[in-house]
Amino acid sequence: VQLQASGGGLVQAGDSLRLSCQASGGTFGNNVVGWFRQTPGKEREFVAAISRNSGSTVYAESVKGRFTISSVNAKNTVYLQMNSLKPEDTAVYYCGARGSRITVIARSPGQYSYWGQGTQVTVSS
Repeated sequence: VQLQASGGGLVQAGDSLRLSCQASGGTFGNNVVGWFRQTPGKEREFVAAISRNSGSTVYAESVKGRFTISSVNAKNTVYLQMNSLKPEDTAVYYCGARGSRITVIARSPGQYSYWGQGTQVTVSS
């Protein structure tokens, strides 16, 4: 499956952005989709993930209450709504998907087999 992440941009602290992760080349058959972020010199960090069949979600503590992950299965798209953005949210954001038969949400990027190209989010103070 090919993943396409979009929706990043330059915003001010306190603003909102919505990122999209769309599957192309066919049906978004993967059940578990996650959002991660990465800054230069640091490892890719877990942000949020969703089990598309059950609707279960998991969030990193740093974004809990501010970010919301959701899935519109009919559109083959997973969204990350980011509110009350902070400068420390600045990063390249990636969406990833686990194997199609896997239903368990994971926080480690090594557990995800498919990745989009990343979208830059910059939050100014």
